[in-house]
Amino acid sequence: MENQRNRPSPSKFWTWFNPIGRETGGWAFILNRVTALGLVFYLYIHLLVLSQLAMGPQAYDNFLALMSNPMIIFGEVLVVAAGIIHGLNGIRIVLTTFGVGVTRQKQLFYGLMAVALIAAFVFAFRMFTA
Repeated sequence: MENQRNRPSPSKFWTWFNPIGRETGGWAFILNRVTALGLVFYLYIHLLVLSQLAMGPQAYDNFLALMSNPMIIFGEVLVVAAGIIHGLNGIRIVLTTFGVGVTRQKQLFYGLMAVALIAAFVFAFRMFTA
């Protein structure tokens, strides 16, 4: 008889994102999933918006006016923060895959996320003060 516990089902989908009862590695894995999904969603929206620019100079002027909106700038900060977090978490995964820092994964995760947080704040400061 096949093991029913490990079979995929729609009801188990949200457990993929559930951080309750997980250790640091589980949180890192969920963070990587969420940022990856957010970046894929952003890529789709980005391509959709860029396709509007092919409609001429007026569309480009409207696009520039939209991009000066503080909510759009905040969204850009979130996208850059997600990219930094996802990238640094990916570097942590690659390092541990090749045997570097395997016994210090938790410290490596916290250190890289601190770097990501600082980089995101620097980017946000520059975006909102420019």
